Amino acid sequence: MADAKVIPFDEDSRGRRGAGRARARTRKAAAPAAGKAADGPQPPLAAVPAAGIPAQADGGRPADPPPTAEAPSDLAGAFGAVADRVLGGDWERKVASGLAFLRRRVTGDYEVDEFGYDAELTDQVLMSLLRPVFGAYFRVEVRGIENIPAEGGALVVSNHSGTLPLDGLMTQVAVHDHHPAGRHLRLLAADLVFMLPLVNELARKLGHTLACTEDAEVLLQRGEVVGVMPEGFKGLGKPFADRYKLQRFGRGGFVATALKTKVPIVPCSVVGAEEIYPMLGNSRTMARLLGVPYFPLTPTFPWLGAAGLVPLPTKWVIQFGEPIPTDGYPPEAAEDPMLVFNLTDQVRETIQHTLYELLVQRRSVFF
Repeated sequence: MADAKVIPFDEDSRGRRGAGRARARTRKAAAPAAGKAADGPQPPLAAVPAAGIPAQADGGRPADPPPTAEAPSDLAGAFGAVADRVLGGDWERKVASGLAFLRRRVTGDYEVDEFGYDAELTDQVLMSLLRPVFGAYFRVEVRGIENIPAEGGALVVSNHSGTLPLDGLMTQVAVHDHHPAGRHLRLLAADLVFMLPLVNELARKLGHTLACTEDAEVLLQRGEVVGVMPEGFKGLGKPFADRYKLQRFGRGGFVATALKTKVPIVPCSVVGAEEIYPMLGNSRTMARLLGVPYFPLTPTFPWLGAAGLVPLPTKWVIQFGEPIPTDGYPPEAAEDPMLVFNLTDQVRETIQHTLYELLVQRRSVFF
């Protein structure tokens, strides 16, 4: 330890600085040699921009990158890709059609018939609102739709159930969307429907009309497909214990109308609507106070308030039976009470028998 030489700090620093200068001289000597090997004079270091860094415009701040000409087209392409996924490949046609529809609505350039039916509004708006309920929520399976004639008048007679008349709306969507000829179902509705402010307007726009003989005859003679549910409120508001048991079909007025107009009667059976609002009781006091035929008490309503109005997601089947012809009867057949009664009973028994068959085939209420 005594022979060790102590190097002062300033001497060590000078030594390191000297070594650094020597290395710098070595690099400077190598740089001209590399420059001689290149062709022509080399540009100064500041004039050569680094890769990916734009050249400086004023020696300090980097120059702004040149505008990209493809930016608008890229934005349009991205918008088109999103529109294709959301609206489908023909989104341009759909957008143009929607704008034209709005223009006609604003200018009043559209037509309704004498009953208030707005075919354009039904096709483009109202059916679009009902379609998700029909296909995704109730998952309705349609059978025998070909039994409704492709042209001319026809009377569709169906069972009625479910506390709220959703079965009528779903039957209307079934005919509208699944019939090969794209036919429209004009439903005969009860007086109460046309006494409610908003419901009245929507029902008229959808093509519903009052359940009376005069309106039904006009529509059938005009070649329309008319729907009637003879059970009325008796079927709609029956208790859950009586589900899928048809109530009385009235006095057979729908049969007399079919005989007068000589249109076929198409029986229709709906399975799945009985369980959407299981009606366990009926508050007659509340029904009298509100002026309605019944006030349902279900497992969710009125206990859960507005949430109790959400129907249960049951699986539906709507089956249209073979048409019963009426054009073979004489003109006075509509005045024969025995014939009207027999045909009414035949239609009722056909619907009831089909309901039992569908219930036997059903594996689950919800699946």
